[in-house]
Amino acid sequence: MALTRITIDAVPLLVRSAGVKNYLYYWVKHLRQEARGVDIRLFPFLNDAGWLDHEGSGVSPLATKARLGLLFLLNRIPLGVAGWTDRHVNVFHACKLLQPPRRARLTATIHDMTCWLLPETHFPANIAGDRRLAERIFRPADGLIAVSEATRQDAMRILKIPGEKIRTIHHGIAEPFFQVTAADAARVRERLGLQRPYLLFVGTIEPRKNVERLLNVYESLPASTREQFELILAGPPGWSQSQTLARLRNPARGIRYLGYVGEEDLPGLFAAATAFVYPSLYEGFGFPVAQAMASGTPVITSNVSALPEIAGGAALLIDPQSEAELRDAMQEMLTSPSRRARSAELGRKNAARFSWTECARKSLRFFQEVSG
Repeated sequence: MALTRITIDAVPLLVRSAGVKNYLYYWVKHLRQEARGVDIRLFPFLNDAGWLDHEGSGVSPLATKARLGLLFLLNRIPLGVAGWTDRHVNVFHACKLLQPPRRARLTATIHDMTCWLLPETHFPANIAGDRRLAERIFRPADGLIAVSEATRQDAMRILKIPGEKIRTIHHGIAEPFFQVTAADAARVRERLGLQRPYLLFVGTIEPRKNVERLLNVYESLPASTREQFELILAGPPGWSQSQTLARLRNPARGIRYLGYVGEEDLPGLFAAATAFVYPSLYEGFGFPVAQAMASGTPVITSNVSALPEIAGGAALLIDPQSEAELRDAMQEMLTSPSRRARSAELGRKNAARFSWTECARKSLRFFQEVSG
């Protein structure tokens, strides 16, 4: 059967989302660029992916409410959305729809398995939602994409899904991160008032990101290091972090919290940093690590989940549960120019593996095989 039409559940583009929205926005854009004779459509009836705003919808408020209302109704029809897909659709790629159409082949992307592996870092509602997603989408799907080999192996082990059903296709990194210049970095520093050299963290302030431990370790560094290097944190508030957010809003000397930083400023923010630190407890991929490397910034990150796979030997890896390891790594990276230069060079080479064009091409081949 010739692959003629793919419909992608793009609901995360309409709500607050970080990594999944980043993935959908760039993935859809490049799928459409690479598709030859294949119609790529977005549910719920979006002409395009809009603009990339991790904190809100990528379309107008009225369009957002109308489409989320439609989704609510469709999921309460006994046959779900089975009736609205036309007969030309070969593949429906699900995200959060719990009742996918029955006429098309069903696929989905597995982003991580944190709700199974670290349930204490999620709302109970998120855990229940992911378990429903696994039962109603992942297990009956005709094919699945995993964003890393680590995530693929976790899904095989935890959900007992056959390995041949899951294809590992890494994310890409947007071109501005590879093309960022010293002038871009200087503009962002000036706009955000970043006057001193800094160690950077980018991510949602939530339990899984291990921010509390990062703050403890920075405050334990030698005074001479803290006087020379600030710790800058960027990212929106998450859940169950009232204590951490209180510390960030009334920070110790040398710590500054920027809150959410828009996509247009991220390349410059990364490039201007002396080093990037990301001691996450678990990642299905780890966008910030790859983005930092593409920007030429040396990286410290965790030795768990997909992070070593994405770091590709270019980062300084630590046990995220060990404050001593994290402290030693931060001190070494901040005080050794040669270590930073070596890590930055290796990181740029490693980041070149993550291309949205290549991700789209591999995804289209995956869809063709599933539909055939």
